[in-house]
Amino acid sequence: MKRPWSIAIASLLGACGFHPLYAGLNGGMDATLSSIYVEPIPDRVGYELRNTMIDLLDGPGTSSGASYRLKLALSENTQGIALQNDATITRYNDTLTVTYELTDMAGRVVTKGTETGLSAYNVLPSSSNANYGTLAAQQDADKRAAQDIAERIRLDLNVYFVKR
Repeated sequence: MKRPWSIAIASLLGACGFHPLYAGLNGGMDATLSSIYVEPIPDRVGYELRNTMIDLLDGPGTSSGASYRLKLALSENTQGIALQNDATITRYNDTLTVTYELTDMAGRVVTKGTETGLSAYNVLPSSSNANYGTLAAQQDADKRAAQDIAERIRLDLNVYFVKR
């Protein structure tokens, strides 16, 4: 009984212009994305973001042979969000904002956008290893946020190239 409804819904979705992002385009899309050179980004989180983008795009390690250049600008904002009675901060939110600009090799801007990610981590109670543990928690949270942003930028680029 469920099968006729699923066929009807599928036919309605096809009539409205809906189509999967990767349907029938995977080979061409892979070639297009792999021709994007990702420019270096300063600092540790920028390094993680760039490496994740290169892995996701399967892009070239150098700008030679690339058809596009992706420039990423990263900004971080840290905010204490949990306080104890003595005003000691026990939890932080790091907001990572990445603006990106895709240009062709002639330097013309093809597309651009902004992605934001939030990472949170706890401050460990005071002990001999607390500072190291808190730093490790912050770095891990920021790494996950950078990876999430990289995946969303790749999706934005996919959508741009499909619409083009």
